Amino acid sequence: MTTRFDRPTVILLGGRGFVGSAIATQLARLQTSLIIPSRRINDTPLRVLPNVRWLEMDIHQDAQLDELLAMADDAVVINLVGILHDKEAKPYGPGFARAHVELPQRLISAMHRRGLRRLLHMSALGADPQGCSMYQRSKGEGERCVRQSDLDWTIFRPSVIFGRHDHFINLFASMQSVLPLVPLAGANVEFQPVAVQDVAQAFIKSIGMPQTVHNSFDLAGPHVYTLEELVRFSGVLKGHPRLVMALPASLAWLQALLMEYMPGPPLLSRDNLRSMQIDNILPDGYPNALVSVFGMTPTTLTPQIYR
Repeated sequence: MTTRFDRPTVILLGGRGFVGSAIATQLARLQTSLIIPSRRINDTPLRVLPNVRWLEMDIHQDAQLDELLAMADDAVVINLVGILHDKEAKPYGPGFARAHVELPQRLISAMHRRGLRRLLHMSALGADPQGCSMYQRSKGEGERCVRQSDLDWTIFRPSVIFGRHDHFINLFASMQSVLPLVPLAGANVEFQPVAVQDVAQAFIKSIGMPQTVHNSFDLAGPHVYTLEELVRFSGVLKGHPRLVMALPASLAWLQALLMEYMPGPPLLSRDNLRSMQIDNILPDGYPNALVSVFGMTPTTLTPQIYR
């Protein structure tokens, strides 16, 4: 028998995305009441989930954000909204500003107007208002807005997130299905990939853990890999292992610049390269919150996850 999710209604911003889908699915299994806003609701497979109310709206508009938060007096609000690429600007581009800084500010103000208190906010490992990249700086500024609010906030800072439908391992696997070799920038940069289901579970667990209020948690998997190791893993995973050619910094920069001018979202941008100036791993001796706080055993990256 399924145990009923005896907690408040959850309003999930970014519920159509990779992490949002995992959180929504887990919450639906717990029979919680869930509200997900989206500018497009007709093309999401999540519409079949029970106890989920979909609202077609633009959360970047204050009036519509107020309308959303008025749906439940005791709601927990989860903000997962984020983007990976934007135009070059100082300190960050307009897209990063809108998604990572202005939306949290709007959300905090709207929660005050509606009398809501509990906010779970998605940031990123390495987020820093003084960071190397626009992504890191905008994520860090968004964190600062949340920390300076008087809400009951909790911040999550995961490393790169993996899972069956991720946009990281699958991207490199797709590249190797069509390219004879992979020219790779940042080949020696280290990552500590964390499973999407683990991240989703940490968010959900924190709702019922008062000790997580006014705390931020770095989330990572059990193992550290270089980017080259992850690319090789993705090639073997899909049956298209290719030669990986590590690029020197000058060629990596040129490659990223050229990719920015190709149609569609870039596979690699100059801002991505700036982010990779520091490893995306837990500092030495730093506890993994999945273990120390949430009592979980972090999931290992294996081929079975993608089958």
